[in-house]
Amino acid sequence: MLTPSPCIEALRRGDAAAFETVVRRHGARMLAVARRFVRNEEDAREVVQEACLQAFRALADFRADATLSTWLHRIVVNAALMRLRSANRHPEGLIDDLLPAFDETGHHVAPVADLPITAEDVIARAQVRTAIARLPPSYRAIIVLRDFEERSTEEAARTLGISENAVKIRLHRARQALATLLRAPIGRAA
Repeated sequence: MLTPSPCIEALRRGDAAAFETVVRRHGARMLAVARRFVRNEEDAREVVQEACLQAFRALADFRADATLSTWLHRIVVNAALMRLRSANRHPEGLIDDLLPAFDETGHHVAPVADLPITAEDVIARAQVRTAIARLPPSYRAIIVLRDFEERSTEEAARTLGISENAVKIRLHRARQALATLLRAPIGRAA
């Protein structure tokens, strides 16, 4: 284990200036991560507040072999996931209604149109955020971690406490569901 930085030592001593510095340095990034998981600004701010409290309570457990920003990121992700779980906003079964339907020969039941714009254009639109927000929390988390945060399958599995295979399956299903939502006429998706 490496020696903790002077900032970590100051935090552990309860130095108010060190707490302020950490919040100023990492708060915006933590809020951005929280916004990707929860549906509104108030919830995102509450997630960050909870994550800060959890982090400061767990400072004794912080190991110097991880960066502070990585450690805080994981705490924010976990706090957001806990908020989503406790809110129980969408039943997990919702994803089945968003997946493409196939006939007995393995062909799509309904014609599948190409997405009307490139992936880069889609990501830039509010339509994508709205569609992602409609996904069940565990599928939304996979999309955020893998496609927005660009985390590896291994990192996403560790963060969510699931197997790498489960990450791959959920990511595939989440992307299919997202495509269904994006192809649907406005106001008509599941």
